[in-house]
Amino acid sequence: MSLTGELIPDGTKTKENLISLESEDYSYLSLSQNKFSGCLKAIVTDLQIIVKRDPAAQNWLEVLLCYPGFQALLFHRVAHWLYGLKIPLIPRLISYWSRFLTGIEIHPGAQIGKGVFIDHGIGVVIGETAKVGDYVLLYQGVTLGGTGKEIGQRHPTLGRNVIVGAGAKILGNIKIANNVRVGANAVILRDVVANCTVVGVPGRVVNR
Repeated sequence: MSLTGELIPDGTKTKENLISLESEDYSYLSLSQNKFSGCLKAIVTDLQIIVKRDPAAQNWLEVLLCYPGFQALLFHRVAHWLYGLKIPLIPRLISYWSRFLTGIEIHPGAQIGKGVFIDHGIGVVIGETAKVGDYVLLYQGVTLGGTGKEIGQRHPTLGRNVIVGAGAKILGNIKIANNVRVGANAVILRDVVANCTVVGVPGRVVNR
């Protein structure tokens, strides 16, 4: 995408566009590089952001017991910490049981920032190399997946304060910059610069 919000055809990205995307301030909590206390702090922030954002949340106990999005993140924080310690099998088992209990699949290798809210949650899939910035909001049915044509970093990177609508698919090693809104059922296959709204199949910018 260009700095004016237009989609850039493959192979025509300019130096200025690449600099714009690379300079975005992404923030993640890579628990493999932090003490377990970092995991606990992220869990507390996750809980606080749900109580703050969701008017249906009556209290922290209700969130803890009745919100599958929070429960999935709780399992993931622990699984990711163990994954970073290179403990075999157990992180994947935690991820598997989390999917069974919540309907949300998050690979233990995914890096997820603090204050992330997975609202409703059923059907959300987050791939191994995905990176999700602080205070991102994901609705049900969202996929942060690969295209099947890449190796290494093959899943999306989301900046801070991104909102991804229900059923949206963000695929491949692409970057969604800070404060982007992705419409419901959109399919995003290319980088998106900050502070815009993207809708449709394939995704196109409708507001900046």
